[in-house]
Amino acid sequence: MKIIFFGTPQFSADFLQGLLNEPSFEVIGVVCQPDEPLGRKKILTAPPTKQLAIIHNIPVFQPTKLKDDAFVESLRSLQADAFVVVAYGRIIPQIVLDLPKLGVINVHPSLLPKYRGPSPMQSAIAAGETETGISIMLLDALMDHGPILAQTKLSITPATTSESLMSTVVEVGVPLLIDTLKRFEQGQIKPDEQDHSAATICSLLSRADGIINWTQPAHLIDAKIRGLNPWPGTSTANLKIFSACIRSTYTLNVDLPPGQVLIEGDHLFIGTGTTALEILELQPASGKRMPAAAFIAGHHELNGTSLL
Repeated sequence: MKIIFFGTPQFSADFLQGLLNEPSFEVIGVVCQPDEPLGRKKILTAPPTKQLAIIHNIPVFQPTKLKDDAFVESLRSLQADAFVVVAYGRIIPQIVLDLPKLGVINVHPSLLPKYRGPSPMQSAIAAGETETGISIMLLDALMDHGPILAQTKLSITPATTSESLMSTVVEVGVPLLIDTLKRFEQGQIKPDEQDHSAATICSLLSRADGIINWTQPAHLIDAKIRGLNPWPGTSTANLKIFSACIRSTYTLNVDLPPGQVLIEGDHLFIGTGTTALEILELQPASGKRMPAAAFIAGHHELNGTSLL
């Protein structure tokens, strides 16, 4: 099977590597977002998928306009059997969707139709879901709207973070994608229309989404901290919060109002709408990321203050 791969970040590159490892597939082109200036020095950097494609001598396309005639003709000339899309980052127009004979197959890390959009893993964790999954689907011109080819469920536990879930999606999703492509090519899969009435949408995340509201229940604040780190991160006042714990090994004998800070020994607690959260790792605005005990050593003045 000749495949043109659409994807940009490292998450995409992990799937691309899986396709490259499969002898029955030939990746004949990679389409990704343009190079971007990264870091403090703003060094122009190629996306991970482009870097991987160059290593394997695969042609790379980085169009600014997907309807550009020259780009469309370049894709058509390669005569791919299928396009595979994993976190490319842009809506693909119908003129491109119509090119491959098997269609355009997308990997979406949610149980569609739930969490259509650009942040399904982070949003599912932050919402306190106990289950998510991976959907392999045929793309149409609408966002995450096309029929399903395969799905599998994944658990979200109280320890799941966006990073750990992403790793699981790659581990489970790569073989699922490979198996789905093979069976779809052989006519063994009938596309299944989504229940569009049950669809939910998640948005592109911003730093504002990570601001903690301490009047919410502890379990939802903890879920937000696990779901939105490392991007866009969670914050309160002049602090970034990286990890917390609802059930601390330390027994707290007082009820804290929402947002109130309590320091006891090496333990840092903040009140919520229900029980207090123990903060395990954080970063002050002008400092480095550190465990709570190290932070407490230089910030006893926060004891008893309110973050509301």
